[in-house]
Formats: sequence, structure tokens, C-alpha cells
Amino acid sequence: MLIRTPYLAVDVIVQLWEGDRFKGIVLVERKNPPVGLAIPGGFVEVGESVEAAAVREIKEETGLDVKLRRLLGVYSEPDRDPRFHVVSVVFVGDAEGDPQAGSDAKEVKVFRIEDVPLDRLVFDHSRIILDYLRLR
Repeated sequence: MLIRTPYLAVDVIVQLWEGDRFKGIVLVERKNPPVGLAIPGGFVEVGESVEAAAVREIKEETGLDVKLRRLLGVYSEPDRDPRFHVVSVVFVGDAEGDPQAGSDAKEVKVFRIEDVPLDRLVFDHSRIILDYLRLR
């Protein structure tokens, strides 16, 4: 019997700090289609927990060590990713340091909350950011 399920991914809204000073949230400019800005994250590997995948993906894409603080939610609309059906477990986490682009990130940018360009976000990441702001 062939079992077909959506792909499982993780995303993390990384709150960047310098000591006690909040600098903003980290977004990545994607190298691969769909191009645009995105919340950093990626796919969960077989045998990996979503928490471990979230920490690994942030390290690979931004070079930052993130401490996960809470679960924001699970996003599962079948058309949220134009490539295929992806379910994403979204966390909020904290990090310090200077982010550097890696993996499939073309560039890493830090945005003050009020400066996040919602119209440039890919997938359903503008909805996720708005949910984050409402629950902050």
C-alpha cells in the first residue's frame, strides 16, 4: 500500500538580541524558487524531531544558534507552498550574534518588526508574521 502524506517542514521566527536589546527578526532571501523573503526553516529529516530540525535549519541557513521559546502554530493549507503540499510547524526562538547566509539562503536580513516587508514574503509567511504580531 502506497501512503502519501504532505512534506513536513519547520520554520522559526528568530528574535535577534544583543544582550538585553531586541534588534529585530531574521528573514532570509531565498536562492531557489520561489524567490523572495522567507522565515528561515526547512524540511524535517526522517528520524529527526521537529525541534531538532528547527535548530539545525536555523544554524544551516543563518549560522545562528537558536533557543526555541514556544510553538507559534502549525500551518497546513495545501496550497501554502506552490511546489507541493507542505505542513510547517512554526516556532518562535531567540538568538544572539551576527547572522550569515548559508545553505539555500542567498542573504540574511534583520528587520525591525515595523519594517518587515510583508508584501515581499513568500509562501504564507506574511500570515505567519501577522499571527506572531497578534500573539506577541
